[in-house]
Amino acid sequence: MRYFLFLAFFVASLAAGVCPGANDAHAQSRGFSLKATEIRVEGAQRIEAETVRSYVPIKPGEEITPRKLDEALKKLFATGLFADVVVRQAGTAVVVRVVENPVINRIAFEGNKRIEDNVLRQEVRLKPRIVYTRSRVQEDVQRLIEIYRRSGRFAASVEPKVIQLEQNRVDLVFEIDEGELTQIRRISFIGNRVYDDSDLRSVIQTKESAWYRFLTSDDNYDPDRMSFDRELLRRFYLNKGYADFRVVSAIAELAPDRNGFFVTFTIEEGKQYRFGKISVKSAIKELTAAGLRDTVDIANGESYNAEKVENAITGLTDVVGTKGFAFVDIRPRVKRDRKKRQIDVAFDIQEGPKVYVERVDIRGNVRTIDPVIRREIPLVEGDAFNAAKLRRAQKNIRGLRFFSKVDIKNVPGSAPDKTRLDVKVQEQSTGEISLGAGFSSSVGLLADIGIRERNLLGRAQDLALKFQISASSSEIDLKYTDPYFLDRKLLGGFDLFRTTRDLGDESSFDRRSIGGVLRLGYDYYDRWSQRWQYKLSADDVTNVASTASLAVQQQQGESTVSSIGQTLTYDARDDKLTPREGFLSSYSASFAGIGGTVRYLKNSLTATQYVPLSDSVVTALSASGGYLLPIGDDARIIDRFFLGGRSLRGFAPYGVSPRDRASEDAVGGEWFYTGSVQFQFPLGLPNEFGVKGRAFTDLGSTGKTDTSLGTIDDTGSLRGSIGFGISWQSPFGPFTIDIATPYLKEGFDQTEFVRFDFGTRF
Repeated sequence: MRYFLFLAFFVASLAAGVCPGANDAHAQSRGFSLKATEIRVEGAQRIEAETVRSYVPIKPGEEITPRKLDEALKKLFATGLFADVVVRQAGTAVVVRVVENPVINRIAFEGNKRIEDNVLRQEVRLKPRIVYTRSRVQEDVQRLIEIYRRSGRFAASVEPKVIQLEQNRVDLVFEIDEGELTQIRRISFIGNRVYDDSDLRSVIQTKESAWYRFLTSDDNYDPDRMSFDRELLRRFYLNKGYADFRVVSAIAELAPDRNGFFVTFTIEEGKQYRFGKISVKSAIKELTAAGLRDTVDIANGESYNAEKVENAITGLTDVVGTKGFAFVDIRPRVKRDRKKRQIDVAFDIQEGPKVYVERVDIRGNVRTIDPVIRREIPLVEGDAFNAAKLRRAQKNIRGLRFFSKVDIKNVPGSAPDKTRLDVKVQEQSTGEISLGAGFSSSVGLLADIGIRERNLLGRAQDLALKFQISASSSEIDLKYTDPYFLDRKLLGGFDLFRTTRDLGDESSFDRRSIGGVLRLGYDYYDRWSQRWQYKLSADDVTNVASTASLAVQQQQGESTVSSIGQTLTYDARDDKLTPREGFLSSYSASFAGIGGTVRYLKNSLTATQYVPLSDSVVTALSASGGYLLPIGDDARIIDRFFLGGRSLRGFAPYGVSPRDRASEDAVGGEWFYTGSVQFQFPLGLPNEFGVKGRAFTDLGSTGKTDTSLGTIDDTGSLRGSIGFGISWQSPFGPFTIDIATPYLKEGFDQTEFVRFDFGTRF
């Protein structure tokens, strides 16, 4: 029995040592190791076997271990080329069996209506002839969903479908359910005491959804826009004196039905501060602070305004730079007194690091040529680097309105004392085609069409062609403007025009003019600007009624005007579109007589002061006047002054003027003056409606004409009116209505109780 057991054990051991099917684990357990004789690849079709072998960390003649087999498995799966991989040992051979992933034949999109195929195709990473993998498909699904979320469709869903084809190819179809626009149902503020919710809603760009917002996407949820809203709120409060203001949180909660968001801003307003002591200190021996304080436009005791501090830094940087100190660092040292609620600001001028601009790199501009962007940057190669000028460059480039995004950074140069300016822009459309329609109480129904290109040939030149026609007038106008005429900071351009006007009801004649204007302008400083122009026109007074005034009949016929004029403007308003405070004034003068058949000297002066009475009520005090001095012959009727309509509400256009008693024709005066006091205020509606009310009183008069030509009433007496009006920035265009009644007038004046204008462009 013992002999039999020994013999059996010997035979089994011998078989295990020489049998080709003995496994590696068993061999190693007995102290033996096997070396690979071959690396066998199975299942590969498109991929070369040698490519598969390159991922296996075992070569013929090398030892086979479980660790190396596991490493080969992980490397092959990591390539993304295979749907399945098996790595095993078969005797002294390593067998690698693979199942290849299919190749994408075509990618299609179904169900998308709001976003075109080419836009979606640019976002997905998978392309035809690329290997299909589930992970890549899921990544592209998330990218497509993110595109729809950016466009305000958070209910969108994307389902990938795979269509199997021969030769291990597939068609990939993304089935898209775009869903409805996810709009903003409600915007709420928590923690605001000084300003109510309606005031703050007018500050932020995100708006609550409403029926009239179909022309804008501001009522669609956008996380980036909400981040911008936080900054807008911060700027608003800082400019109102609330230096401790902060946005605690901005939360957007998706409604259960996924069709709307509830946005909540939690804020801390803090206390309002005023400016205390304002001083300028200099650590540079050669630069004294004396005289620099006058350049800081901040008065002690006025409400704190962070924007004024930033403007003061820019102004000091410019002044110091003109004195020869290029390397300066101006920092506002703020001392806050919470008890007195005032902030002392000391502008500390330190010597900055001597860093020069090595190079200016501009990227992203396709149409716009480099010089258009480069000339808006007040830094060139070799200049001393200045952070204030860098901020101004970004503001200037954005002001061109050619780019949707502008990003300027300074990056290290080739040496510690050198820096490069990296300017990255993203262009936007600058062409416009406008169609307009409306109604005015002065000209009746009107319509216009316009074509404009603000960046002609990428050189920032402005070319516009406009056609306008109404019940009593027509106009064709071609305008061309070059903001850098002769490669200098000169605004040059020309106008070509043809206008007709039916003045039969006002003065018993029609007027036709054709001609052109050459323009040249420049800026003195930020607030002063000068414009010059030369005008040549042929004017024709026609269709004079037989019953017209003798003063009008003598004007019949053609005349030629060759004149040169100028306009000097001072603009210190806080906002050019909706000013709340500041001053605007302009003086215009023109001389006709450089050739032509008409000679005169014409002057006019206008001035308006805006005064905020509260956060919502603004007063505008305005005055204007003008004088026409004919040289030689009597002044033409089309050059004289008439008041009424917009210039003197409560009176009809041409309603205030010297007037022929028999024909009731307005013949115009050689001088005029007007004055107005207007209060603009809210009407209790949400600010985003854009509806404002106003109460006003207008004063004015015009006079002086040749009274020998008929029986003409020319009293030159003061006229006055009082009234109220409403303005609405509607989705269809601006709408204004004024109701006024004269309280000072002459019996021959023509009055107008209601005046309104309504129009749009799309």
